Amino acid sequence: MGLLRPALEDIQGRHASPVVVDAGSGNAYLGFILYELFLKDAEGGVLLNVEGRPELTQRAKERAGRLGFSRMEFQTAHLESAQWPERIHLLMALHACDTATDDALAVAIQKGADYVAVVPCCQAEVATQLKEGRAAVEPTLSLLYQHPWHRREFGSHLTNVLRALTLESFGYQVTVTELTGWEHSLKNELILGRRVHRENRQARAKLEAMLGAYGVRPKLTRLLGVEPASSTPAPPAADITRTTPV
Repeated sequence: MGLLRPALEDIQGRHASPVVVDAGSGNAYLGFILYELFLKDAEGGVLLNVEGRPELTQRAKERAGRLGFSRMEFQTAHLESAQWPERIHLLMALHACDTATDDALAVAIQKGADYVAVVPCCQAEVATQLKEGRAAVEPTLSLLYQHPWHRREFGSHLTNVLRALTLESFGYQVTVTELTGWEHSLKNELILGRRVHRENRQARAKLEAMLGAYGVRPKLTRLLGVEPASSTPAPPAADITRTTPV
């Protein structure tokens, strides 16, 4: 909540009824804490929880009713087929497994969410693609993921680097930090994004170059239509299209 506080206070200060989405909410524990601290006593604001398991949705919905959290909404759906609000001010996803985090990030980008906060989990897709050996990197670099254990770890790291670059390329200012100590969870990398531009061409060029170099196409880039680099030179560092901050 401390890490989310600046985003929540900002959207509450600028919008009469901000829309917050918890994608892959599970038991909605995160949502209940957030509602208690930031929305319960506010005049407006909606918290939408999206979860694919109906028993968890029903349990959380009943709990919200008992607590009188009338502006907590629940939808039973997988992220790739959910019905999303037209406007999202903050989207968060805590331990959405593997490509479910990509689904959440894609929704945030496509809806132009002011803020996004994700803690990825079980990143397996890119490791599988690395195993297929399509990378154009130097042979010595490929040794970083020659063994299955190293490939899983390197694949997870590469996945999150590409996710951060994707956010940056679509105009987000990104911070990557530790959510909690290793003694509590090994999945503790928090990616925070604040939308400040329409796009960032320098970040887009870096993203495309990395996709081409490592021979991977994560779901997030496929959903957003980002292709690996061509032979076209990368744009200069100052080539960023700016808009008024949202």
